[in-house]
Amino acid sequence: MATLKYSRQRESIKEFLQTRTDHPTADVVYENMKLIYPNISLGTVYRNLSLLADLGEIKKLSSFAGADHFDVCTERHCHFMCTRCNRIMDLESEGIHHIMDNAGENFGGKITDYSARFFGLCEDCLKETQKETAEEKNKNKT
Repeated sequence: MATLKYSRQRESIKEFLQTRTDHPTADVVYENMKLIYPNISLGTVYRNLSLLADLGEIKKLSSFAGADHFDVCTERHCHFMCTRCNRIMDLESEGIHHIMDNAGENFGGKITDYSARFFGLCEDCLKETQKETAEEKNKNKT
């Protein structure tokens, strides 16, 4: 296997992702890389994100509100997506890791990984929804 040539841009993309917990899209990565490398192309960002994902150095999260999102944490963990603001966040859940064992009980193959995704309202959106509901009730009383 050929050795991968070092790339400052690829390293900068990885370093940027290490500073984020919000699972940015390629467009967000691109906008931030343009601050460092004004001539960088969106295609370069996409290629490097795909390469880093293929190498297992980052995770690509597909099927979240259309665009792919990227996560520097490659350890097995769950994600939550707010259906109102589309924010994606890590969901800490110690008790879910047995899911692979349960899923494999009646399966003849070998399960090596899983991806658990949860959807609903984040704390901020839940508070906002409750506030809007209370305001609507007060409005209807008058």
